[in-house]
This record gives sequence, C-alpha cells and structure tokens, in this order.
Amino acid sequence: MTGVDQRVVLAPEDGSLGPLLRLADDRLDPHAGYGRHVHRAVDVVAVVLSGSLRHRWAGGAELAAGDVAVLRAGTGLEHDEVAGPDGVRVLQCYLRSADPAAAPAHDVHRAASGWVDLGRDDARLWLGRAAPGESVRVPAGLLVVRGVDGVVVEQQTGRRVTGPGVLLVWQLDTDRPAWARG
Repeated sequence: MTGVDQRVVLAPEDGSLGPLLRLADDRLDPHAGYGRHVHRAVDVVAVVLSGSLRHRWAGGAELAAGDVAVLRAGTGLEHDEVAGPDGVRVLQCYLRSADPAAAPAHDVHRAASGWVDLGRDDARLWLGRAAPGESVRVPAGLLVVRGVDGVVVEQQTGRRVTGPGVLLVWQLDTDRPAWARG
C-alpha cells in the first residue's frame, strides 16, 4: 500500500451503528493503489471527494469526484482500486453485507446528490455539498462532514450546515445485530 494514507474516522466495534462497520478517509498518491485484496460479506460504499479512481474488478469502472460506488462483495471477490493522475481522496464506508450469499456486484452513481439508492433496507445515504459560506439543510441521521479541516462525525436530528464541505448523512437501522447482543 505505498502512497496510501488511510485515516479511520469511525469504527464502532459494538454494533451500535447497525450495519455500519467503519468509515475511512483515504488519500492515494497519483497512480497508487491498495494492492489486490479480498472482500467477502461486506458492502463498500466509496464516495469520491476529489481526484479520480479506477476500480479493477470485472469490467472495472472509472470514478470521478462526486461519484459514489457501491461494491457488494457477497460471496467474495478480489480487486484493486488505483488513483488517477491527480491522486484521489475517497471516503470508504464499510457495511455488513445485506446479502452475504449473493454474487458480487458493483454499481456507480455518477455525480450523486440527495438520496443514493444503496439497494438495502437497513441503510440510507444522503449526499450534498456546501460551497464556502453556503448553508445547507441536512436530514436527520449520522452526519459526516468532510471540510477543509478534516472529517467531523456526529449524530444529529437534522439541521443547517454551513460550508465548505461534502455532507453525508447515514440513516441506519441501529437494531444491534445478533453477534453484538450480550
């Protein structure tokens, strides 16, 4: 993983955020990649904040700033992601698989804004952007703001957020999974 700077922003190990397992703010140097690796029984939602990213699996996919990719690993897949010529900054959001017995799949939502269809009942993602000084109303849920000073995460009931920043709101079914119950 040369040229990769991964900063884990959130990793609840107690199941308190339902299907949400981890959020990482990743920065990759130009043409750097994660290296081939395996995913199984996880859904990975990648929100490209800046730069570009090539997903190397099956037919592959070119992602640009503003795109959201949803990778459903299901029974398992091996892949890599490689930054474009200007590098990339991407929020990698890991969720327990909605269907671990399903075949792997990959969807790309170009220039995503508003509600993004994740194809699952236990997690919804809202995405918005706020220009410097602009105020944007966000829905209730787990707010993730990627601003100039880093990433802020907070549970909130819906409010106005002033930019600049990329704004994500996760609405999650937080019933604790069976493995997390005592």
